[in-house]
Amino acid sequence: MTTLVIAEHNNQTLNPATLHAVGAASRLGEVHLLVAGDNAAEVVNQARQVEGVTKVLSTDASYYAGGLAEELAPLVVSLAADYRYIAATATAAGKNLMPRIAALLDCSQISDLTEIVNENTFIRPIYAGNAFVTVSSDEPKLVLTFRATAFDAVAAQGGNADVVDIAPAAEQGLSRLVRRELVQSDRPELTQARVVVAGGRALGGAEQFDAVLTPLADALGAAIGASRAAVDAEYAPNDYQVGQTGKVVAPELYIAVGISGAIQHIAGMQDSKVIVAINKDPDAPIFNVADYGLVGDLFEIVPQLTTALKN
Repeated sequence: MTTLVIAEHNNQTLNPATLHAVGAASRLGEVHLLVAGDNAAEVVNQARQVEGVTKVLSTDASYYAGGLAEELAPLVVSLAADYRYIAATATAAGKNLMPRIAALLDCSQISDLTEIVNENTFIRPIYAGNAFVTVSSDEPKLVLTFRATAFDAVAAQGGNADVVDIAPAAEQGLSRLVRRELVQSDRPELTQARVVVAGGRALGGAEQFDAVLTPLADALGAAIGASRAAVDAEYAPNDYQVGQTGKVVAPELYIAVGISGAIQHIAGMQDSKVIVAINKDPDAPIFNVADYGLVGDLFEIVPQLTTALKN
């Protein structure tokens, strides 16, 4: 069976999350990768080298530049007849696009998969990750999204896929991209980082958030994350949010600073290899998932930890 994976990119670089989707889709059989963009020849070149991809479908039009779901969905539907599975990573872009495709195809979508049992059976989290459900479907066509942290990424190089140029679908004109505001950072991308330092509302403000966490993150070469409460209080930008309504991460080391451990947050980081929690409340729920816990004043503990790491 063949899976069509929709590549996520910025017209210059293939998003590493797509490599996880290809890794997951490879378990279901042959994998084709769709690259729809505007002057995205470099992305096509990167896509053809991805390990496990046998064919790259390439199409180019100005209205694909922003990756708008309203424009991409009809294109994917026009290609769907040749595929049992239509798949993407469960990123913000994937969550926006794939339900529209499933609706147009009038088929089921199985979202946020963490395990593939067989060609018809999958496992996904429910209740904010507190339980997992096994879902089985024998429908002739399925739309799938894969949780990136649950599947290993394939190698970005080593493949030699055929590239097939396809005609773009007609422009829909239902939406337009006005502007995109991205947080610029020299740090690793949050979902790809080996180490994440995350802060919560207990930091007390944006200045303290930056003053306490930035030196620690610098010492560890880490990405910086935040709880929803910290983001809502404007301590950190929305792009930092880790949790059920933010980003799902699974780094080798996750340090939670002043985060109480609400279910919403834990759903986004509980798969981390090692979790360290720093909180003055010994009964904070975060300690239930932490491998190591430090009970005390974060404004004393974190600077001491930072100093020790630098020395």
